[in-house]
Formats: sequence, C-alpha cells, structure tokens
Amino acid sequence: MSELPLRAQLASVLGRSAASLSRATGRGDGSVIGGRVALKVEPDLLAKLAQGRRLALVSATNGKTTTTKLITQALRDLGDVATNEFGANMPTGHITALSSTSAVNGVLEVDEKYLPQVLRATRPAFVVLMNLSRDQMDRASEINLLAKKWRTALAETDTHVIANADDPLVAWAGLGAPNATWVSAGQRWKEDSWCCPECGGHLKRDVDPHWECPECGLARPQTTWGVDNDTDSLVCPDGQRVRLQLNLPGDANRSNAAIAAATVAGYGIHPVRAVERLREITSVAGRYTSVVTMGVEVRLLLAKNPAGWLESFAVLDPPRVPVILSVNAQIPDGKDTSWLWDVDYTVLRGRRVFVMGERRTDLALRLETDGVAFEVADRVDQVLQRLKAEQPDITKVDVIANYTAFQQIRTAYGRVQ
Repeated sequence: MSELPLRAQLASVLGRSAASLSRATGRGDGSVIGGRVALKVEPDLLAKLAQGRRLALVSATNGKTTTTKLITQALRDLGDVATNEFGANMPTGHITALSSTSAVNGVLEVDEKYLPQVLRATRPAFVVLMNLSRDQMDRASEINLLAKKWRTALAETDTHVIANADDPLVAWAGLGAPNATWVSAGQRWKEDSWCCPECGGHLKRDVDPHWECPECGLARPQTTWGVDNDTDSLVCPDGQRVRLQLNLPGDANRSNAAIAAATVAGYGIHPVRAVERLREITSVAGRYTSVVTMGVEVRLLLAKNPAGWLESFAVLDPPRVPVILSVNAQIPDGKDTSWLWDVDYTVLRGRRVFVMGERRTDLALRLETDGVAFEVADRVDQVLQRLKAEQPDITKVDVIANYTAFQQIRTAYGRVQ
C-alpha cells in the first residue's frame, strides 16, 4: 500500500475503517460501505489498487461465486490471494477486496453488467466467462446486448480470456479478445441461445456440444480443456484425464471446476494439484450446505433464474425426499417474477413439495399449471414439524430458494458457511 499515492492511501484506510465499523456493529460484512467511502475520497481508486497485480475477473449469470472460490482456493498454493469472498461483485466490493491485502494475485467476482467497466479499470491478466442467460429482467439488459458490451470491451484490452465454448453468447463475446483458452464446460440451459449473436440466424445444434450458424459461419471454437461428466473427469490440453471427485454436487460444479483448472494453469498450477485443492471446497457462502435440525438433514440450494433452477433440479435427491421451494422478489432478486414461467416444474411431479416466500402465490400458480401438487408453509421448521408428525423416520429435505429467500433461510440457521 505504500506505493499508492497519498490520496489513494488515505481512501483505502478510510474504506477499511468503514468496513470494520460495519462488521463491528453487525450491519454487514462491510464490503460495500468500505468501497463507497473509499470512492468518495479517490474516484479512481480501483485502477490504482489494481496496478502491479495479476488479477482474474470472473463473470457469468450463474456460478460466479462458486468459480471465484474454486480459483482462489487453488491459487492459495502461491500465497495470499485478494478476493471478494463475500460476493460483493460491483466496484465498491472490488475496492474493499484489493484494499484489504497487498497480495499480487487476485480473483474478483464481477457482476455481468459491470464487467466492461471493471475490465477497463483493472486491466486484468485473465477474464473468466462461463454462461449468459436471462436474469432479473426488470433491471438487466437483454443478454445479447450484454454479450456485445463484453465483446467490445475485450477487444480493447490484451487480457487473456478463459471461456466456455459451449455457450454461443459467451463464445461470441470471448472471440472479441486477442487471446483465448476455450473450455468445453457444457450448457444445460439452451433457451437463450438458439439464435446467432453475430447475424441473428438460427443456430444449428445437431450434435451437442457443437453449434454453428449456417448463415454467417460463426461456430463453436476448438476447445483445449473440457469436462467428462460420464467419468467425472477433467480433460486437459495434453489429453490427460484427472478424476474430479468434488465435494460440490452436479454437472454445473464440474463445469465450474474445469473453468477454474484452466484459469489457474495460467498462473502455473498443474491440473492435478489444482483438482486436489478444488476437492477441499464443500460449501460456498451456504450453497450446498447441509444442516441438521429436528433430526432432519436440510440441504440448501440457491437458484436465482431459470438456468439456476434447472441445475438445482438436476442435483435433487430421489423423489422420496421432500423439497421446499422459496421465492422472494426484493431488489436483489429482481421484482419481476415472470421468469417462473420459463422453468419446467414437471420434474417435481410425484414429489412432496412445499412453497414459501413472499411470492409463494406466484410460485403456487406456476406449479398448479404444471400439475405439481404442493403445500403452503411459512418457515422451514414449520415444514419439518409437519413432516416429522406424519413421517417420524424422515431424514432429509432439500430447499431451493432464490437470493433473498436463501439468505433468510441461511440466517435462520446462523448463516451457515
């Protein structure tokens, strides 16, 4: 910090003090307020803090927080890492993360809308792009416009992109960069990428994961990294296969791990060692955490948009395990819940389903339309009491919730990690 100009040093100190005060008074982790205070003193602080660092920016609609943690975990083999571990993924949070340590290596989760701005300010070594799909439609840009902004910003830098070649929007954006490493990370949700982002033509997707546009010739880039879900393996550029055996469930997390391994390879970490480090992660900010209450294991899953719900359904336990669905529509969630109609809930037929949250009526109507029987509840413990009274031997329940609903449930259990 001594190499910073005096004004920037003062801004950093004041920001750290504000963050500490926020934590001490129980108002939050201080990530946002610390950055806001610092920016009032030095508006160009993010660029100054980024100088001399080797940063990786991680952006996507889904999986940003998890992939950021995976990359950070592997990079700790090289020493301290600057990261916004609490998920504050806008410039205020980035400033707090970089102000808190002098670590040369850093990994910053970046909100999709802020990526061009943060990219220009920080000039990172790597930009990690995983997926783009509809999200918070009341306040977010159309994703094709977002992809265009990514592509334009990447073309103006010499950063190295690590990107998912299987998502056409991500690939088109990444093709704007001068250097790229392509990963076959998969794409379960395809409803936002049937049209060519270059010319608007209909994409040909006869053999998954290949895609191409017959009109303009845009096609899936050749990949050097990949994930084999059938064998639970990371596929490396030299053809080596490394068993993943992650402690995070599902294909989506195998994809996140493949992206993470490809990224840390750019820092010089061998894939075998990277995977060893990735296996150490069992939960990410409460996601995938299981807590035992009333003798029942309650597993918490976060799903914020149609693509996220699809991935959560894929990791549900067998149908005999009940599931609680909870939806709010606060500012962090997006006020528009019309996205519920883009989710296929028929996979829940035959399962005991409970609905909760501020917008449980919207959710209930959607389930009724898909022929899914449901029961209404106010709290998780209320559901457990009902289940225990009817099924004394019940041992497990899954919970899927969107952002603020998830945080409310997590807080009720002491903000489990």
